[in-house]
Amino acid sequence: MADTVKIFFIADIVGEPGLSLLETIFPSIREKYKPDFIIANAENSHEGRGLNQSIVKRLYELEVDVITGGNHSFDKWKIFSYMKTDDRLLRPLNYPKGNSGYGYGVYPIKNRDEKVAVLNLQGRTFMQAIDDPFSASDWALSKIREETNLIFVDFHAEATAEKLAYAWYVDGTVSAVVGTHTHIPTADARILPGGTGYITDAGMTGPFDSVIGMDKQTSIKRFTLGTPQRYKIADKDNRMCGVLMEIDSESNKCLSIKSVIYPEFSNTSSKNE
Repeated sequence: MADTVKIFFIADIVGEPGLSLLETIFPSIREKYKPDFIIANAENSHEGRGLNQSIVKRLYELEVDVITGGNHSFDKWKIFSYMKTDDRLLRPLNYPKGNSGYGYGVYPIKNRDEKVAVLNLQGRTFMQAIDDPFSASDWALSKIREETNLIFVDFHAEATAEKLAYAWYVDGTVSAVVGTHTHIPTADARILPGGTGYITDAGMTGPFDSVIGMDKQTSIKRFTLGTPQRYKIADKDNRMCGVLMEIDSESNKCLSIKSVIYPEFSNTSSKNE
């Protein structure tokens, strides 16, 4: 048995630009890092809001093992019946009982003896008033630990404080907490004292010539006019954001965590002086 487990997380996939980019570049990235387990957040993958069964199939063809979601998981009602049948397609656990889908799962790792659990939670600060993610986590982790202690959490939230508070809350009891939702990759990937890998936000996979994936002018009108505007996805400067984690297979503690962005951002001007 290998000493470590490599987990690769693909940040929030935004529409067809993000999907097409992923289909183009991810096979080579997968070959480069050789992850044992791949997770992707796809709650924005269908027209920027929600997802459908066709997209799920495309992600599985890229060897994604588990798909996580967030506040847009329920935006496309046609996916509801399918969500009941596929335990690799997750949505936040702490939505009220009665909603379709699974909030966590325990999965075998290909060609290995270990299992990995994936838990999907959603914050409440500046978001919908749903059930408490902390108490939902307590319940889920008590069930999960009956099968494995190698645990990955996608915490989908607006407030950075809520994400970080949750990470401290579970430090030493889960392997990694990766924040999603705000679509801006943060530079704080680190390992907390108890051994939990953490990053506030993984970023997004999609068009960065945008406002978090949305057409710039449309987004600017939302702020300057103060009225709703028709949602329009941008389509330029596509990049993949991800997080690579290495987990000790005995202690289940995170040994390394780093942000992966391709193509990388340039911090120099391209204009001729």
